[in-house]
Amino acid sequence: MWTKIKWLGKRRFEGETESGHKVKMDIAIEKGGENTGPTPMELVLTALGACTGLDVVPILEKKRIKLDGLEIKLEAERADEHPRVFKKIKIEYIFQGKDLKDSDLKNAVELSADKYCSVSAMIRKTAELDYSWKIKA
Repeated sequence: MWTKIKWLGKRRFEGETESGHKVKMDIAIEKGGENTGPTPMELVLTALGACTGLDVVPILEKKRIKLDGLEIKLEAERADEHPRVFKKIKIEYIFQGKDLKDSDLKNAVELSADKYCSVSAMIRKTAELDYSWKIKA
């Protein structure tokens, strides 16, 4: 796996991935950027949400559990001192579907958290991860 990062001027960068996708990154105006894209830390948090979602959905599909929707909300606290790593991340799964069982959802979330999600495995080295879920009617 590889990625290439190109400086676009000021505090803007563009990343290109091995699969050919591009993402622009920037920082807030008050920090010298132009706020034209997400920050790298926002992308790390987003990657965590997508990674666990990419685990949870197929786990439930293998159990023949049909989801009508899934939203994953993440909220992070960062260290005050540099390098300002994540200290704590709350991850809330909001499932939509009929006849969803809490035990099935718990199992899928735990499998992602404990076994499959490589992003959470890396982040867990510096941050406490707090998982919760609910079913939205």
